[in-house]
Amino acid sequence: MGCLCGKESLSVDSRRFFIKQRLGEGGFSYVDLVEDVQTHKTFALKRIVCHSKEEEQVALQEVQIMREINHPNIIPLECYSVQKVNYHSKTVDITCELFLVIPLYKKGTLQDKIDTLKLKGEHFSEEHIWSLMLGICKGVKAMHDHKPPYAHRDLKPDNVMTEEDGTPVVMDLGSAAFARLEIKSARDATSLQDLTSERCSMLYRAPEFFTVETNSFIDERTDIWSIGCVLYALAFLESPFESAYQRGDSLALATMAAKITFPEYSGYSNRIKDTITWMLKPKAEERPFIDQVIERIHSIQHEGDNRV
Repeated sequence: MGCLCGKESLSVDSRRFFIKQRLGEGGFSYVDLVEDVQTHKTFALKRIVCHSKEEEQVALQEVQIMREINHPNIIPLECYSVQKVNYHSKTVDITCELFLVIPLYKKGTLQDKIDTLKLKGEHFSEEHIWSLMLGICKGVKAMHDHKPPYAHRDLKPDNVMTEEDGTPVVMDLGSAAFARLEIKSARDATSLQDLTSERCSMLYRAPEFFTVETNSFIDERTDIWSIGCVLYALAFLESPFESAYQRGDSLALATMAAKITFPEYSGYSNRIKDTITWMLKPKAEERPFIDQVIERIHSIQHEGDNRV
């Protein structure tokens, strides 16, 4: 940390940034608006406070994935640095802070747009929904195509930013991990269930993460479930399990049952409903892979073009 001309500043990877204001905070990080001292370009600075070596490894994994996945629908990493802290007290331990400098998306998240539409009593057009879905799926495909595959594990409208031209950009890779896991023991199952309950949003979480079974296999189709929930949210402006959550029902049971209700008169074609139910299969092995989802969206868009 430092101070230049009365402004708070910090150095990240030999670059100096003014800290302008706090943009937001989550369970594991803070986000500040910063300005490059040299270029005067603005960025977002994600600060991850690590309380243990294990948390430090998780945070560094986010950096690793961002550096390895180079795709226009995945958030890029401008630069990063690790600052050792080693602060210990009776109430809290802090081993280090990670600083990640990322692009600033002034149009906000898809959840911001959903909230605005809901207030106005408006909806996305079906054409716009398929365009957004295609971009999101292409970003996810870049993760699933990695060798070995990564899964995002926390896909939701809050974790999709939009460029000035409307391009969706999948962000917040803090929950991402290797997609394919063999659960060999009760200890493995408990460990994964605890991790996902902490880092994967309930309203978009795949059923196999609510109850992780011993002697099971987890793969990248956990993300397909979340993508199905995102499609529902784009069409109907909330998660398919929002009403169950508001009633206080068990989301674990609700996702396992996968009883999805749809508005009777939505104004959308059956392709929206059919694609959602195709992805929201409680058994992961019955869900499509990302390539199949992209192929289906291309086909739907092609049909739409031919009708015009």
